[in-house]
Amino acid sequence: MTMTVRDLRRGVRADFEGFAHVRHLALPFYLVTADSLAYDLAHAHPDSHYRPLVAEEDDEIVGTAQIGIVHDSPEPGQGYVNVYVHPGRTGRGAGTALVRAAEEYLAGLGATRLFAWVLDEPGNRAFAERHGYRGSRSAHFLRLDLANGTLPPRPPLPTGVELRTGADFADDLRPLFELDSETMADEPSDIAYEFTDYEAWQQETWHHPLFSPELTSVAVVDGRPAAFSAGRTDGGTRYGTVMTGTARAFRGRGLAKLAKTDSLHRAREAGLTEAFTGNDTGNGPMIAINKWFGYEICATEVRHVHELG
Repeated sequence: MTMTVRDLRRGVRADFEGFAHVRHLALPFYLVTADSLAYDLAHAHPDSHYRPLVAEEDDEIVGTAQIGIVHDSPEPGQGYVNVYVHPGRTGRGAGTALVRAAEEYLAGLGATRLFAWVLDEPGNRAFAERHGYRGSRSAHFLRLDLANGTLPPRPPLPTGVELRTGADFADDLRPLFELDSETMADEPSDIAYEFTDYEAWQQETWHHPLFSPELTSVAVVDGRPAAFSAGRTDGGTRYGTVMTGTARAFRGRGLAKLAKTDSLHRAREAGLTEAFTGNDTGNGPMIAINKWFGYEICATEVRHVHELG
């Protein structure tokens, strides 16, 4: 059996389908499709040096890696490498080959610190530690059964508050961009971000094939977007919340919960049957809100850090 590592080939549909298949098997709580992978590659910011790799064994894709530079951070020299291997093909060298190729590429770009998400399972964490990665912060994946669960009802709207969909802002996206930028800056993370590129946000968020403006709910106060819950769907029956947040001036009024309640109801009314989301384990308030909705933790990832010599 021969193991090789190569680039994901643009325009080769079988490559994107094989990549998406492995990612779905290894990380079934994360929405990804062949089309979304192709879009990510075609629209990656040039400064990110984004490069998806695959490990191939006897013409079968058995491992994947997404690697690049954290270009939207004020701190230079930070890279990322996220490796996932087909659960039935572990222990054959695919992960090690991908990590080595990724580190060589990122070091050549001047990266000195690499970040990697690793599932919180003994084998995965031991693999990361053998390659010099140390554990840092962690995050939960959560799942909600939309088909059989019971959603809290939509509450009455507070005075002066209205709910709109993301689609209602299609003629002027900048207010949504500014709200997303402000809330992202306050997200718990061990990487500092400066989310200031409006054009990049439109490409990476609004026009992304998984993003659903119709399932994205926005709480508006006095004509200003104050809180939102952004929805994605894989085109089938799965829905994901990629961000829920409130502008600093409006926090403590329950507006994020209001927006997410509306988005979840919209998703169920659209026939979607599973809802997924993710939370930093230190984000107690958001975890409490999601448990109130009925979400259950289904997996945990630990971010690992590796200092390149």
